Amino acid sequence: MPNVIGSILLVLVGLIVGIIVMFIFNLVRKNSAIDKANKILESAKSEGDKIKKDYIAEAKEEMNALKIKNEEEIREKKSEIKETENRLLTREESIDRRDENLQKRENLLDEKEKNLQDKQKDIQEQEANVEKIKEEQLEMLEKISGYSKEKARELVLKNVEDSMTKEISAYIKEKESEAKLEVDKKAKTMLVESMQKYASDVVEEQTVTVVDLPSDDMKGRIIGREGRNIRTIESVTGVDLIIDDTPEAIVLSSFDPLRREIARITIETLIKDGRIHPARIEEIYDKTCKEMKEKIVEYGQNALFELGITKVEPELIELIGKLQFRTSYGQNALKHSIEVANLAGIMAGELGENEMLAKRAGLLHDIGKAIDHEMEGSHVEIGANIAKKYKENDVVINTIESHHGDKEATSVIAELVAIADTLSATRPGARNDSLENYVQRLHDLENIANEEKGVDTAFAMQAGRELRVIVKPEEINDLESHKVARDIKNRIEEELQYPGTIKVTVIRETRAVEEAK
Repeated sequence: MPNVIGSILLVLVGLIVGIIVMFIFNLVRKNSAIDKANKILESAKSEGDKIKKDYIAEAKEEMNALKIKNEEEIREKKSEIKETENRLLTREESIDRRDENLQKRENLLDEKEKNLQDKQKDIQEQEANVEKIKEEQLEMLEKISGYSKEKARELVLKNVEDSMTKEISAYIKEKESEAKLEVDKKAKTMLVESMQKYASDVVEEQTVTVVDLPSDDMKGRIIGREGRNIRTIESVTGVDLIIDDTPEAIVLSSFDPLRREIARITIETLIKDGRIHPARIEEIYDKTCKEMKEKIVEYGQNALFELGITKVEPELIELIGKLQFRTSYGQNALKHSIEVANLAGIMAGELGENEMLAKRAGLLHDIGKAIDHEMEGSHVEIGANIAKKYKENDVVINTIESHHGDKEATSVIAELVAIADTLSATRPGARNDSLENYVQRLHDLENIANEEKGVDTAFAMQAGRELRVIVKPEEINDLESHKVARDIKNRIEEELQYPGTIKVTVIRETRAVEEAK
């Protein structure tokens, strides 16, 4: 028992001692942590003071730098203000000097005006004296000559009029001749240069087409049994077939080039195919018509490509292509239109006008001929309606309306196209003209000249390009002969339709003949 109690006491003593030791250890540890924290606080405080001092130093440096910069800017502004003040002072001094000069000039002008007024007054007084002296002299002249002022004026004016009439007529004649020579020279030069720059083939369309055959036996096959093949061909194509003794050839006759071309292709296709009977003829004809429509569009596109014209409606391109199969007095309409377009474009370029617009107007000036056989009206009216329908330029529309004189031309391009149209139509070999029309034109020329007063006789020469008029010398003097030539020229322009120009020459001659025996 005493041992147990002793053990318990020892355990209690050990626990107490352990508790005391742990308390002392914790107390020591706490004091150490406090000391460490105090050291950290002191270190942080000293570091903060150092950073604060550094920031204050940097702020002072920045303030000094800003102060220096502001002082420099203030000095610059003061310098600029001073320079501005100096310029203003200089300008003010200059204005003051100008004011002084203007004042001096104004004083001089006032003085000159005063002098002029004095001189004007003196001149008026002198003029009054001169008028008085003139009146006195006129009265003396009237007394001496026995003529009044009005009568003398009438006599002088009459003498001047008589003397000046001949001079004026001679002057007019001289200037008119000079103007004609100059205008003719310039016009011929421009036209010749234009024609030299563009030269087309001299071609003439015919109303028949010859189709070559591989042998004369083919003629019988084309005719067919009891003529059924040839009747079918003529009925579907609208073309007359002429089969005669010409070896290995038949002739297609029609005034419509498009029908002739379709018939030619149809017959050549039948000959190559070998099967010639009515059903096959109609089949080949329908196929050829479809191909021909594509070919017509190709003709139109080629014409536009050749001239460099763009932005044309597809329907209008087809109408342009149809001109390939239209003729006027044997001249192909499409080739004529291309020729006119080129000539008009060249002349427009020479005159500084719109070259492409001139080409467009030249190409479309006869567009009405493409369908004038399909509807009523002249090709001019139809062409103008077509151009309006496809919204062509007003210049193009007026060109179509005026190229045959139906309306007045409102632009230089319209005039140029009319000139180019005449050039293309009247060049050698371009068109056919009947003998009757030619003889009638010569007859009309001579009649116009013979109807003039004082004309003895007249002769149309050089295929109607020149008219020579012989006047009676006892009735027409030299000056009046020019008037006769002008009157005949005006009547020809008003009454006749003719290609190109007609030269009118009036001849007046007096002969005195004596025979010595």
